[in-house]
Amino acid sequence: MSSMPKILWEAQPRQRMLISCPCFEVFFGGARGGGKTDASLGDWAEHSFTYGKAAVGLFLRRELTQLTEVMARARELFEPIGATWNEAKKTLTMPNGARLKFAYLDNDADAEKYQGHNYTRIYIEEVTNFPSPAPIDLLRATLRSASGVPVGMRLTGNPGGAGHNWVKARYIDPYAAGGKVIWEEDEIEINGVLTKIRLSRVFIPSKLGDNQKLLMSDPTYVLRLKQSGSEALVKAWLEGNWDLIDGAYFDEFTPLLHIISRDYRLAIPKSALIFGAFDWGSAKPFSMGWYAVSDGTWGLPRGALFKFAEWYGRIPAKHNVGLKLNADEVARGIVQRERDLGIQPQYRVADPAIFIQNGGKSIGATMNEAGCSFMRADNKRLSGWQEVHKRLKGITDGQGNIISPMLYFSEDCKDSIRTVPVLQHNKTNMEDLDTEGEDHAADELRYACNSHIWVKESNATPMVNGQLSVPAMTFNQAMKWAKQARNTGKQFYG
Repeated sequence: MSSMPKILWEAQPRQRMLISCPCFEVFFGGARGGGKTDASLGDWAEHSFTYGKAAVGLFLRRELTQLTEVMARARELFEPIGATWNEAKKTLTMPNGARLKFAYLDNDADAEKYQGHNYTRIYIEEVTNFPSPAPIDLLRATLRSASGVPVGMRLTGNPGGAGHNWVKARYIDPYAAGGKVIWEEDEIEINGVLTKIRLSRVFIPSKLGDNQKLLMSDPTYVLRLKQSGSEALVKAWLEGNWDLIDGAYFDEFTPLLHIISRDYRLAIPKSALIFGAFDWGSAKPFSMGWYAVSDGTWGLPRGALFKFAEWYGRIPAKHNVGLKLNADEVARGIVQRERDLGIQPQYRVADPAIFIQNGGKSIGATMNEAGCSFMRADNKRLSGWQEVHKRLKGITDGQGNIISPMLYFSEDCKDSIRTVPVLQHNKTNMEDLDTEGEDHAADELRYACNSHIWVKESNATPMVNGQLSVPAMTFNQAMKWAKQARNTGKQFYG
């Protein structure tokens, strides 16, 4: 009597969703412990068994050493059924001739090395580690099959990382808005006939609770996670919450505390100190912000900074891609926006790099000639970041809980709100910011905070639940004043 065959691996319900998904592009996961790597290898098993030697796969991370455990897992699953491993080429060949290659992809130059290659499946692990989608976009051109095999890309990742923003915008936001499958359409000419083509992409969430095998085999995993970080961080890990960021540099940033109504702008008195801060960019975005310093009479604590407006020079549909405006165009745009806002800043600060002369007129000099002058900002990084941290944390109670921030953002400052909270620690210097992220608004914020250092006052009047505890003007009074200003047609500030 023959014994029952041994089951090497069996897909769990969420993993089966990935394996059976017909979409061209699938982002799978979004939380720790969701079985992402096994899901990708399970997808390869199905794909390779179906299409045999016509199936050619490529499995990528930013560094090859990061794939060590994945390669070991692939060999563990597939060598018992006759697959062979080539260590030099980092390639697994299935018994039917299908091939899966493991490699690295760090930047555009790496992606260009694959030009001329043909793959039917591409797998990308921890896609949020990629600061830009550019190298991944280049790889899509390698997905083709002369044998007619359906090609596709499978990506996995968690919240956080340098690429958090573009991944969230491409996969998570459409899903959160009720989108299931997103279609991209175009028309091409085939044999003289204009033909409509479509590509689909989808997000399949997988959380720790979907990986019952891990919970049964390692029930203390959740407890270890909870001992590894703050409550908010663990929540992001376990639930795949893309608004709670894994490893955020500015972990003090709390939307309910730091983002306030645009109506506060109308309460800014004429006597308030108004200034601007600027971070230059052309191929990358530039960031211009306008700030008001509170004297404690219009609903914010005395000494608090309020970023009430911004101009962020980014192509909306592109991640971290600038408008490529020249210095004169940017200067004239800043001056025009100040006219529209009805303000005249007492000063503006900018990265000292704009004053460097490289055989010609500097960016700063060109902008000055267009009527937009800047002072050199204090560009110290670590002390500057500490000033930002200090203002975000503001006034605290005895347990370190924030009672009242000393830095606020208008809800209209969407790019600051989008980029600053998700920035990561530098891997080699945890005290600094990872410059691979979209850090332009953060740099501009650093120049602003360095230009107006906050010194904590013993008689500061903190905000409690959105209102000053001993204010000259409460939040409700400020909103009433703002409503009257709107109804009487007043300009931006009083």
